[in-house]
Amino acid sequence: MQKSFSVGSKTFLLDQAKAEEAFAAKRVINGRETMTFNLLPLKYQWAYDLYRKMKANHWEPEDIPMGKDIEQWRDQKHVSDMERWIIRMGIGYFSAAEGIVGDNIQHVVRELVTAPELKLVLGRHAHEENIHADSLLYMISSLGINPHECEAMFEDVQTIVRKNEFVTRISRDLRRDLDLTKSENKRLLAKNIFVFGQCMEGTQFYGLFGMVLSLYRQNKFPGIGQMFRYTLRDESNHIEVFRNLFMDLVEENREIWTVEFKEELRATMAEAVQLEKEFIRDCLPVNAVGLAVDEFLLYIDYIADRRLEGVGLAPLSPGVKNPLPWLAEMMDIKKEQNFFEGRVTEYQKASALEVAHDDEL
Repeated sequence: MQKSFSVGSKTFLLDQAKAEEAFAAKRVINGRETMTFNLLPLKYQWAYDLYRKMKANHWEPEDIPMGKDIEQWRDQKHVSDMERWIIRMGIGYFSAAEGIVGDNIQHVVRELVTAPELKLVLGRHAHEENIHADSLLYMISSLGINPHECEAMFEDVQTIVRKNEFVTRISRDLRRDLDLTKSENKRLLAKNIFVFGQCMEGTQFYGLFGMVLSLYRQNKFPGIGQMFRYTLRDESNHIEVFRNLFMDLVEENREIWTVEFKEELRATMAEAVQLEKEFIRDCLPVNAVGLAVDEFLLYIDYIADRRLEGVGLAPLSPGVKNPLPWLAEMMDIKKEQNFFEGRVTEYQKASALEVAHDDEL
């Protein structure tokens, strides 16, 4: 079927069958390659929806005041050395870890997917990692922390080095020319997406998130706590991006979804959990912020199992309950409105107006 358009003396024919063929050729990988970046018609609606949601949650570090944090950081009586250590550790670890995630998105995953809407949401994902890295620089400069201390933590603390090596070796496997028509290479990409989305951002980030937010819950370091809450909200979207991407990749390449591959992924998550627990025992003085170590470690089991079940895999610790329900509540920042959330609210309102306008059209 063809549709014609007349412009003056000229007639242009649009071939609907050809357009439908191009749409059908959209795939996560090995799809239609094009330089035109035409998003429409959308095949992966979830990717565009998440892109819009992520854009609506835009925030800037400088909009969050750090006056109270600076005052508390200098207070030798009411803030302990252990509490300062938690802040140093949080800033030190994430200042490097966020960069690892963003680099993998840009130079591995985004380069290998072929559908434009997937590249769109992954571009936003990478941009948010930049914001997170920027927020950590803002924290470091505000508190007057020596940036070399942060770098040293990531390179010299062995439990952090092992967490780093766990994810970077997965990323390194894909930094070469790959024939993605081969099942073994499809599995490598699927494992990468699983590791970065469900193991690293989805599980290994939560030890320090919990520690910093526990301080925030006690009215300590409110600016840093708020930035970590915004970051955690972003991470929940990132986990969902990579979960959907993983599921669609598997659905389009069912031959890789073998019993052996499923068990390999579960074993990979088990390794991620073990590394995170070693890190918590080694570096995080959990009792210093009023938490029980056993409960905190159990929370990592709980989070890991939710990630596994989210992609159709069996849990490692069936039946485990959430021992820290307050942490889930801390993620819901819509329940609160205070003086330094105005900028984010403005972005959200603007996005809502755009959606309403689109609906009217």
